[in-house]
Parts: sequence; structure tokens; C-alpha cells
Amino acid sequence: MRALNAVLIMILVLAVFFIVVSCNMQEQGNVAPTPSVPAEQYISPTPDSTHLPEPTQEPEPTGFTGLPEPTVLPETPTQAPAENNQPVDYSVVQPNESGDIPIVMFHNFIENLDDTTDNFYTTSFTEFEALLETLYNDGYRLISMRDFIDHNISVPAGKKPMVFSFDDGSSGQFNLIEENGKLIVNPKSAVGVMLKFNEKYPDFGLKGIFYLNMNLEDKTFEGAGTIKERLEILLSYGFEIGNHSWGHFDFSTSTSKQQINEKLGKNEKRLREIMDDAKFYSFALPFGARASSELRDAMVNGMFEGVEYNNQTIMAVGAQPSMPSIAVNYDPTYVGRIRAQGKVQEDFDLTYWLPKMTNARMYISDGDPNTVVVPETMAAKIDTEKLNGKKFITYKR
Repeated sequence: MRALNAVLIMILVLAVFFIVVSCNMQEQGNVAPTPSVPAEQYISPTPDSTHLPEPTQEPEPTGFTGLPEPTVLPETPTQAPAENNQPVDYSVVQPNESGDIPIVMFHNFIENLDDTTDNFYTTSFTEFEALLETLYNDGYRLISMRDFIDHNISVPAGKKPMVFSFDDGSSGQFNLIEENGKLIVNPKSAVGVMLKFNEKYPDFGLKGIFYLNMNLEDKTFEGAGTIKERLEILLSYGFEIGNHSWGHFDFSTSTSKQQINEKLGKNEKRLREIMDDAKFYSFALPFGARASSELRDAMVNGMFEGVEYNNQTIMAVGAQPSMPSIAVNYDPTYVGRIRAQGKVQEDFDLTYWLPKMTNARMYISDGDPNTVVVPETMAAKIDTEKLNGKKFITYKR
């Protein structure tokens, strides 16, 4: 019996010995231990990106032929379909892009109004600057005549577009002075005032169209520099120029289309002699006077000594804001303007009109130049054939 027990003890000792040896062999064979955390909680560590080597070259541009083109998935819309797309809250902004757009008419600018006997067509630089503040605070933003014609109106939602126009090319409107051997805009000019205002309020816009009588030659924007230099510098700021006729002609006295061709075409020809690539595309009526009805088509387009002209807008002196160019009743051959107040306030000037140009009447932008948004009740005012690809949206107000 004792011999049997000794044998069993020996067998047990050998078994334990072989188990211990097996475990040591597994450790020496680098067998990974089973993680102690549950599988669903185990996350492979992410390398520290700050330790990654810097790229040795720029990433390959899109279209790189060394790799297959990525599959382009349809873009997930983040807004409603276009016909129901409202980029702004119309109930708050209440856009009305069928409303009126004021085109303001300026003439002369001087430093002291006591120095003039003209009560209606001259303003001071100080009063002009104050007017800019008023217009800005009232929500007006400047657009160009080009954008007015094309209805390419890009002003913030809830703001109102306005066009500035200047007749006769006087030095108070714009002139140059020489400073340190360089031609610069005279700060004592309307453009000089606008440049200073633009530094303070760049979102107001730096726009305006100047209607010129080219027969004045060097008297146009009289000051330093040549007439070509003056025009080049004016245009470089984004301003525009328009036709005001040769000799500031009273077109109500026109006797023939040939006479009209000369008064408009000669002005155009002289401009192109000064600047090869320049061209007028808008005409402001001197005295607001039109030719008789049978001659008026010559005011739109014609030719003089081989030079063609084409006026896409003909501007009146008329004392009211204009409807937009996409309006059903818009007439590009007689577009209304509002005269800025002179030394004396007068009915139908801008001071008269400002309190009457309420949001209910005026063009209120939706903020998107690619859409035309109007209240449902105003939809009939828009000529949809003039939209030029823009989306027409109506809403309940």
C-alpha cells in the first residue's frame, strides 16, 4: 500500500512539472495574453499626428491620373428645393424686388454755399457727406448703372439699392491734384468725399455714373492731369461715364434724326479718340428735354462719322424714383431720377422724397442677386421674360 501511494505521488509531481514547463515555453514564444477589458471596450490607439513626418510634396490635384477618380456622390441638399428655398426669413426681411429704386442726380459741388446764387443745383461737400450718412443709416446701398440695367443687384438682405448720377463733369464732382509728384483725387470733390466715406463704410458702395459733354475738352473735371488721365483714374475706382451730348444740346429743338446722330455720335466719337476702349451706354437728357416722338428712336441708337452709339438707358430729370428694369411698365428710354437738394429745399427733390420712400414702396433686397423675390400681391408687376435666368419667388406677406 505504501508503495502504491509513493507511485501516485511521483505521477502527480511529474504532471505538475510538465505543466510548469509548458507555461514557460508559451511565454518564451511571445504568445499574447488575452486582454482583460471586454472586447467592445477595446480601442486600438491612434498614432499621434504631431509625430508624423512632414509631406515631401503638395497633395496631388484633383484629376491626378495616377489614382482612380473618386466616386462623386450626389450632394445632400441642406435646404428645400429651389422653388421653396428661402435663404432669408422673408417674414422678417419682407423683400420686395418689384419696388422703386431711386436714381439721384447731382450737378455742382462747392465748399461754401454762400459763394453761389444757384439755389437748386449746387451743394456743399459738408452737406454731401451728411447726406451719405443719412442714406447709409436709412439702409441704402449704391449699385452701378450697369447693374441697374441688368438687374444684377447685389446688396444685403433688407437693404435698398440706389444709383448716383452726376451731370456735366464739373470739377467739384471730381478732379485731380498733384501730391509728391503723383496725381491723386482731390479730397475737396464729391469723389474725394465718397472715397473717405468708403473707408468708414465700405459696404455702402463706391459707385456712380458721370454724364459728360466732351466738347468741354480740358474743362471736364478741370484740374491736374490730362483729360485721359482724369478719365482713367475715375474709371479705375469703378465709376462709370455716360453721354450728355455734344454741346449740352436741348433735344426738344431737334429738327432731324441726323442732328440727333451728330449730337450723340460726336460725343461718343470724341470719347473714343481719347480712350480707345471706352464707350458710353447710357444717356442723360440735358434739361430733361426729349425729341419729338417721330425722332426719338435716334436717341437710342445711331451713327455719326462711322461711330455707332447705343443708349441702353435714357435718363430724365424727372422728379421721382425709378421702377426696376424688370418691371412690366419699365421704359428704358425715359428713366426717372431725383434731383439732390441744393441750397434751397424744393418739392420733389431728394429731401422731399426721403420720408416718402417707405419700405412699402421701395425695392427691398432679399440678399441674393440670382433670385427675384416679391410678395404674392406684387407678382404681376414683374416681367418674367426679363429675368435672364434668375429664379422668380413669391411669398405671402
